[in-house]
Amino acid sequence: MRVENLSAGYGGTPVIHEISLAIPNGALTAIVGPNGCGKSTVLKTMARVLKPSIGRVTLCEDDIHSLPTRAVAQRLALLPQGPIAPEGLRVRELVAQGRFPHQSLLRQWSRDDARAVDAAMAAADVSDMADRPIESLSGGQRQRCWIAMVLAQETPILLLDEPTTFLDLKVQVELMTLLRRIAHHEGRTLVIVMHELNVAAAFADRLVMMRGGRIEVEGGVADVFTELTLRRVFGLDATVLTDPGSGRPVCIPKVAT
Repeated sequence: MRVENLSAGYGGTPVIHEISLAIPNGALTAIVGPNGCGKSTVLKTMARVLKPSIGRVTLCEDDIHSLPTRAVAQRLALLPQGPIAPEGLRVRELVAQGRFPHQSLLRQWSRDDARAVDAAMAAADVSDMADRPIESLSGGQRQRCWIAMVLAQETPILLLDEPTTFLDLKVQVELMTLLRRIAHHEGRTLVIVMHELNVAAAFADRLVMMRGGRIEVEGGVADVFTELTLRRVFGLDATVLTDPGSGRPVCIPKVAT
């Protein structure tokens, strides 16, 4: 998947400007940046929810905005920010919605659909909740159900917009562990918009830092997650240390005394 010279916005007001990005296959790419920098706009344009004013997004050299909707949905799944399920919907029913792109008038529910739903619920560890209403679940449990839904779609590319927001740290770590496993063990390509810098640095294979609607810096986590870039992108005065266990960088904000 590639983003080429992309500009987009809302109501004629540009939000992102001339962004180019190559998404590595089978890896977890995290997009981070200050509020309002255009992270979600990039993801929406990549998912064909938003049409670019300039540039294009390609899947295997095909312009995503020229492909039929069903063809895109069979190759790319999107989990938007703050998804809402209809009242009374049960977990299995929600996860089963991920199979819609694979169905048609001539191809209704099949054994392959049932297998995909069961496998997705098992991967997201929600099988024991199959008959529970979505509204009865905790925030972390709901997020696992939504992730199971996009897994059931069985696409090689997953785009997720802030899937860990408002969750406590333990649940964030559990969800990111699941998503990294999906990338590394199943060979799927994940692009995740995130706010939590240290969580992004702990789990991402590649970091993209945005500011003012543009990509400020991108690359491997150790190369991107530095005191200089945190100050430049976020205006954050912090010390970056290396975790002795994982070898990953961790930022500790400097507190004035």
